[in-house]
Amino acid sequence: MLTRAPAGLSGWIQAISAAEIPVLARTAAAIDAMREDEDDIAPRAIAEVVLEDPLMSLKVLSHVARHRPARMVTDTETVTAAVLMMGISSFFRTFAGQKTIEATLAPIPGALEGVELVLRRAHRAARFAIGFAMHRQDTDAEIIQEAALLHDFAEALLWCHAPQLALEIERRQRADPTLRSAHAQREVLNVQLCDLEQALMKAWRLPELLQLLTNNRLSNVPRVLNVLLATALARHSQHGWDNAALPDDITALAALLNLAPGSVWGLIRDLDETAVDATEPVA
Repeated sequence: MLTRAPAGLSGWIQAISAAEIPVLARTAAAIDAMREDEDDIAPRAIAEVVLEDPLMSLKVLSHVARHRPARMVTDTETVTAAVLMMGISSFFRTFAGQKTIEATLAPIPGALEGVELVLRRAHRAARFAIGFAMHRQDTDAEIIQEAALLHDFAEALLWCHAPQLALEIERRQRADPTLRSAHAQREVLNVQLCDLEQALMKAWRLPELLQLLTNNRLSNVPRVLNVLLATALARHSQHGWDNAALPDDITALAALLNLAPGSVWGLIRDLDETAVDATEPVA
């Protein structure tokens, strides 16, 4: 685990790329259980398990991207497509016996709770994103959903690979509620997580459309804005609906969705009520 921040982006990329991405314990257990019935498992069933875990989704997409045959000229943009491309037997050979988040972070007080908060937020963002995309009748609603699920993967990896640094950022923001996340990240990490995330996506050859949809600096593109607002809404409402930033989120969503603010609130409530929390609290 990293206890000191690398000097810059290249150091972070090298350090994180060298470390195995851990997954939720129940994801690892589900994959190992499905392997016992490999001949009767459909790719869609595997994809559903993978998509319940943002870091497992990242692991599958990055593996396929890095091992894509030279003859393939198009990206494998979704988890389902990635599983189909690998084949069931290859998937189970590659991803059996996963390193787990719980085992990795158990010795560090507060770290497991930190990453679980990020993963819960990712699932809410994905639910919001696909709801907004369907309202807009976007034909790429599935990949927009996955982009929102993965949008904060660098933050999740920070908790897994450098939990003391993640805890220090949390401590500073708790001590100074006006401290913006980007400023705290630069102080502690020497980089912003949004820049690290984009750099990792390029290094791991993740699909170009996913890179586009998760790029915070392209908020003028409606599909990107769909993902960014879904992510912002999930972040700002993670502790309740009284966050001071929420009115601005609603105003921006009203413009994107061509709805009145009251209708936006109704849509959000409907989406949030149907969301399934994919992580469980620590026992």
